[in-house]
Amino acid sequence: MRVSVVDAGSNTVRLAIADTDAGVPLPVHTVKWKLRLSEHVQPDGAIGDEALQQLVKAVAAAGRTAQEWKASAPLAFATAVVRRAPNRQQVLDTVRAQTGIRMCTLPGEAEAELTFLAARRWMGWHAGPLAILDIGGGSLEVAYGRGRLPDFAVSLPLGANRLTQDFFTTQDPPTEAEIKALRRTARHQLRDVAERIRWENPRTVVVTSRTFQQLARLCGASPGRHGPFKRRTMHRKNLREAINVLAAVPTAERAQLSGISAPRAAQSLAGAIVGHTAMKLMALRTVTVCPWAVREGVLLRHIEDGEGWWTDITRNTHAALGHADPLRLAILPSPTGAHSGS
Repeated sequence: MRVSVVDAGSNTVRLAIADTDAGVPLPVHTVKWKLRLSEHVQPDGAIGDEALQQLVKAVAAAGRTAQEWKASAPLAFATAVVRRAPNRQQVLDTVRAQTGIRMCTLPGEAEAELTFLAARRWMGWHAGPLAILDIGGGSLEVAYGRGRLPDFAVSLPLGANRLTQDFFTTQDPPTEAEIKALRRTARHQLRDVAERIRWENPRTVVVTSRTFQQLARLCGASPGRHGPFKRRTMHRKNLREAINVLAAVPTAERAQLSGISAPRAAQSLAGAIVGHTAMKLMALRTVTVCPWAVREGVLLRHIEDGEGWWTDITRNTHAALGHADPLRLAILPSPTGAHSGS
């Protein structure tokens, strides 16, 4: 069976097509549309008409591409930039009316749980008790568990793009006062979850997302051309040095640094500060970079739990999705015994 997933994030809309007959999502085709939605939202966070139409065009193109590759209709979801929008339901209704694709918003905790599942499957059971950190444009997800799904999953308002827009407002590069203010906010938001991670003392901690992948490359990890099976790690001391480098140059010059792409150059400093703060508070010296994240988690749940799981998610997309409570348990529906592993 060939399955497709569409992920509408703060920076891009991504389509991933995979063959799933072998019980694992084997990549077939990927494509992305650079919309940078987070830069075109209105002051109250609403998605404006122009940005909405760009989103509609991208989702429609993703649907057509999935058909061309003989994949099923996309499992489509939007992350924090749409989830937080006061006109979220209008956005979802418009996308469905104009494309025929039923897009939903996933709670941040659900994103964390799906990312955990992807990391667990990629790292394997030898990883032991596992924690994950996944930073996007609008939020940071953290999860920990011993089994297939996490024992707890948390979403925090520490997205790299969101923090860049909130804190780095006066000049480029930002002032030392702005950097300190962002770091204080990160420490405050991470305090409770970091204490839990220290208590659990996971055997393995992984980071996912393009931002962390690019930061790891800046810190000396192997480039992407070496393939997904090349082991990549990121050390806290190297990330601290990377912060100094990123903070010393404007956005245009960051894009010339190893691993940092132009679309993510502006938010790379905020991402590095959040990552370093999390590692320090959690007493982590080294983390492993995992190439699988939320999209692969969606594919894996579809493979392992069947189509009914996604139907439940889209049916419940009208539920209120406020900010995560500290240490809130993962909330995705799962079959009996799911947490025990399979």
